[in-house]
Amino acid sequence: MNSAFASWADFFTMGGYALYVWLSVAFTLGPLALLALDSWLQHRRVLREITREQRRKHHEPAA
Repeated sequence: MNSAFASWADFFTMGGYALYVWLSVAFTLGPLALLALDSWLQHRRVLREITREQRRKHHEPAA
């Protein structure tokens, strides 16, 4: 299997298109990482709210 690049330096410069390539990678992976982080934080918030609601209902005096 042959590599498309002769060295790591060639890989990082991307044949003169490094700015375009690495900005594209950053603009793709950045929002995906933020979306994953936001989803994880929202999941934790929802679980906390459910726990709080269950505790409130459990400790509420019976009518």
